[in-house]
Amino acid sequence: MPVDEILFLAEEHMEKAIEHLRHELRGLRTGRASTSLVEFIKVDYYGAMSDLRSLASLTTPDATSILIKPFDPSSMKEILKALDAAKLGISPQNDGKQIRLVLPPLSGERRQQLVTKAKEAAEHCRISLRNNRRDANKQVDAEEKDGGFSEDQAKSAKEQVQELLKKYESKVDEILAAKQKEITEV
Repeated sequence: MPVDEILFLAEEHMEKAIEHLRHELRGLRTGRASTSLVEFIKVDYYGAMSDLRSLASLTTPDATSILIKPFDPSSMKEILKALDAAKLGISPQNDGKQIRLVLPPLSGERRQQLVTKAKEAAEHCRISLRNNRRDANKQVDAEEKDGGFSEDQAKSAKEQVQELLKKYESKVDEILAAKQKEITEV
C-alpha cells in the first residue's frame, strides 16, 4: 500500500473522530438555548425510533427556551416520554399544541461539570486519534517488512503520520477551547 493511501486512510479516520467530537459537544448545554440539545433525542413513533427533529419543528424563540411544535399532534405523548427519558434536567411545559423547554440559568458548579464533560469527550477523541496513528504505523511497518518500503521511506511515512496527528490534536484543542468559552460565558 503506498504512503499516500495510508495517510489518506488515517486522515479519513481522524476526520471522523473530529466529527464525532463535534456531535458530542453539540449536545452539551451552554448558557443559551440551542435546538441541538434536543434534535437528536430518539422518539418511539409508531414503533420506529425517529429523531425529534424529524417529528417536530424546533425553534428558540428567546435565549432561554426551546419550542417544540409536533407536525402530528398525536405524537405529543411520545415526544414527552422521550424528553423525560433523555434526562435533560428540564421540565417540559405542554399546552396541548406545543412543548416549551425553559432552560434555567446555569450555576457555576454546573458549568464546571459541563466543562469536565467536554474535556472527557475531547480526551476520548484524542485516544481515537492516537489509535488511528498506531494503525497507520502498523501498516507502514507491515509494508517495510514485506519489502514495499525502505527503512528511510518507513521513517518518513511515520513522521508524516505524526504530523497528521499533531494537526488533528490541535483541532481538538481549538474545538474544546471554543466549547469551554461558550459554557463558561455568563
